[in-house]
Amino acid sequence: MNALERYQTWLNSPLVDEKTKAELYGIKDDMHEIIERFYTELSFGTAGLRGVIGAGDNRMNVYNVRKATEGLARYLKTLAIAQPSVCIAYDSRRCSELFARESACVLAAHNIKVYLFSTLHSVPQLSFSIRHLGCAAGIVITASHNPPKYNGYKVYWSHGGQVAPKEADAILSEIRKVEDFKTEYVSYVSAVKNGGITLIGEEVDEAYYSATQSLLLQPELLKRKGRYLKLVYTPLHGSGNVPVRTLLERVGVTNVQVVREQELPDCAFPTVSAPNPENPEAFTLAIKLAERTGATVILATDPDSDRLGVAVKKQDGGWAVLTGNQIAGILLHSLLTGYKTTGRLPKDGLVVKSLVSTRLADAICKSFNVEIREVLTGFRFISELIDRCEKTHERSFLFGFEESYGFLAGGFARDKDAICASMLIAEACVVYKERGMTLYDALQEIYRTYGYFKEQVKSYTLEGKAGIEKIQAAMASLRKNAPASVAGVEISRIEDYERTEQTGLPASNVLRYSLKNGAWIAVRPSGTEPKLKLYIGANAPGEAEVDALLNSLFTDMDSKLSALLKI
Repeated sequence: MNALERYQTWLNSPLVDEKTKAELYGIKDDMHEIIERFYTELSFGTAGLRGVIGAGDNRMNVYNVRKATEGLARYLKTLAIAQPSVCIAYDSRRCSELFARESACVLAAHNIKVYLFSTLHSVPQLSFSIRHLGCAAGIVITASHNPPKYNGYKVYWSHGGQVAPKEADAILSEIRKVEDFKTEYVSYVSAVKNGGITLIGEEVDEAYYSATQSLLLQPELLKRKGRYLKLVYTPLHGSGNVPVRTLLERVGVTNVQVVREQELPDCAFPTVSAPNPENPEAFTLAIKLAERTGATVILATDPDSDRLGVAVKKQDGGWAVLTGNQIAGILLHSLLTGYKTTGRLPKDGLVVKSLVSTRLADAICKSFNVEIREVLTGFRFISELIDRCEKTHERSFLFGFEESYGFLAGGFARDKDAICASMLIAEACVVYKERGMTLYDALQEIYRTYGYFKEQVKSYTLEGKAGIEKIQAAMASLRKNAPASVAGVEISRIEDYERTEQTGLPASNVLRYSLKNGAWIAVRPSGTEPKLKLYIGANAPGEAEVDALLNSLFTDMDSKLSALLKI
């Protein structure tokens, strides 16, 4: 059926509620909007569902959430699991609690045990709880750091990481068998009453806090000196408010000021254009509070608390909002130094990063004689490697990260963990403070030791059907007519990650160029947003030198991509 026919199907179905129909009647004269909502279904993949909230096949709504959960339930029932269970969490976004309950009611109708968090909880807590409770799968309702109009539905598997392509394809196959709007469903009240849905919170929270605290390298130092660290924290209206503050207080970091305007959950995210700690704008209110209170470091977490942003005071009195790669460099160096100092650095230690992340990590790992591996973008690839290492004992996982502000230590959770990373950054601040240094001083020391590694990222947002087509055309053009040089620097190697025989990794729509001067460039469509992303990395002995190189490479490559995208 075409978009208009699908539109009529929704309007004519007796299973669609009147409020939804009223929304659809409101666009009856807007053919562009009808096409955008119905030209395709909201795609289900390894990142689950993500889209604009609203009525229609290509929107986030209770019908698509129920349909996805119906597919998950049917697939779970095909597996050799005696009593499968699913853990569900949700963040502060619009409709998150509703979508979580709707998912729970569909699963309960299939006699699949549901553990539902009674309040909003983070992605890492959901990931941890899957393994803690022995669940077959997990669901978290979130659109992470996207603008307020979005929400999403992410599926996790028994190892605590996001679902892999094999399972995602099997779930999608079951989803496609579901007739329009016809899903199993029971009342929420009755399912809670009869035990089909169990509300959880405090017990699993305590288990998560205990496991996370065990990762501290100098817990006694934090108990003695943590209260002297002046720190500002903002949860950006999300789920981090309770767990981040609780954990920091328990380890001894008690002098924490919270940005009151951003403290409480608010699905409109009224103080920011998007609740994304990658954007310096997200720190505006926090910096004002830090100036008033004399704080030297600021932490910010996104709505589902899987991403951590950090801003640090500089010697000149200004503030530096760190990149994800810089945060990763500080965390990695602090962890490896701490492990070595305390005699806890294993001979088979392993660090994992995404292929678009900083090569500073390679230099740091080499100096500690620790193996580092690259995986595709998407934290599930890191979690799958952790799971494999745990089962085969081939390596001891220490740390994993992505340049997009995602960090994980220890592996108790199996997805990005901004709560744990907040604790570890606070510990690093206290350790460096003992040496009379700030976190910014620490970063400069790392650069002086290993060289100046810097990166630049740009996202080209092209929404809707036309945007997707432009992104696809740009990638096809790059494959057909690869540039020979960028900013006058010859490209020495091209890696096409759709060619598995070339990379040894699963097929992915990524191109990476290695330049003769040691710099690199990568281009890939986002897996969760309507964006094409450009990544550039370079290194040099001096900061001015690397900045100039990075700027010239970025200017030329940005021009090339803008022309291809016709923007």
